[in-house]
Amino acid sequence: MNQTLAAPLDIKLMNATASALFLAFACLVIWAVVVWAARSPMFAIGGIAVTGDVSHTNAITLRANVASKLSGTFLTVDLAGARQAFEAVPWVRRAIVKRDFPNRLKVALQEHRAVAYWGAEGESRLLNNFGEVFEANVGEVEPEILARLNGPDGQAAQVLAMYQAVAPLFEGLDLSAEQFELTAREGWRVRLENGASVELGRGSVDEVVARTTRFLKTLTQVAANYGRRPEALESADLRHEGGYAIRLRGVTTTELPLKQKQK
Repeated sequence: MNQTLAAPLDIKLMNATASALFLAFACLVIWAVVVWAARSPMFAIGGIAVTGDVSHTNAITLRANVASKLSGTFLTVDLAGARQAFEAVPWVRRAIVKRDFPNRLKVALQEHRAVAYWGAEGESRLLNNFGEVFEANVGEVEPEILARLNGPDGQAAQVLAMYQAVAPLFEGLDLSAEQFELTAREGWRVRLENGASVELGRGSVDEVVARTTRFLKTLTQVAANYGRRPEALESADLRHEGGYAIRLRGVTTTELPLKQKQK
C-alpha cells in the first residue's frame, strides 16, 4: 500500500518563499504597468464634453479658468479637483465631472440664475434663486431689471423668501419694489420704484404679509381722501400698533387707526 510522505519543513519553506516572491513580482509588474499607463501620452485627456446650463459660459472661458488646473491623464485626473475648478468659473453653481472612456471627460454644469442684486448700493454681487450670494460680471445679467436685496450674508435666503412674498403685493397697485432689506434692527424695509420707502416692521413672513396686505387694502382710499393716487406715496411706517403713518406727496404726514381707515 502506497503511503504519502509529508514534505520536509525546509521544502515547505522554499515553496512558500517562492510563492511569495512570485506574488510580489506579479504585483510589481502590475504596478509598473499601471504607472506606465497612467503616464503614457496615449491616455492623455482627449477632450471635455460640456452639457447643461451654458448661457453665460463658453469654451474660451472654460479653457482660461479650468485647463491649467487639470493635471494628470484620463486615468489619474482628480475628479474632485476638476469639479472645484469648474465651480470656480464665474456663473457656475454646480459641476458634475465623470470619465468618459476611452479618453474624455463629461461635465454637466448648472449655472446660477440671478434673481436680484445683493448688498449695499454700488455692490456688484448677485443673488441666485436658491438664496445664495455669488459674484459674476453684472454686465452679463439679462436685460430685465433686478431688485436690490440687502442684509447679512448668512440670511440671504431669508431675505429672498420675504421679498418674494411681499413684492407681489405692491404690484397689485402698480407699485414695484426696487430695493428690499433686512435692517440692522431686524426690521424689514422696502423702497419702491417711485422712491417711496415703507417700513414693514419685524416678524415672520406671515406676519409681515398680513400687515402689508392690510396697509395696501386701504392705501387707495386714504390717498383718494387727499386727492392723490397710490403712486403719490412718499413713505409709510407700518410699525405702529393698530395703524400706520404715511406721507403723500404734497400732504402733511398723517397717522390713521386701522378701524377708521377700513370704514
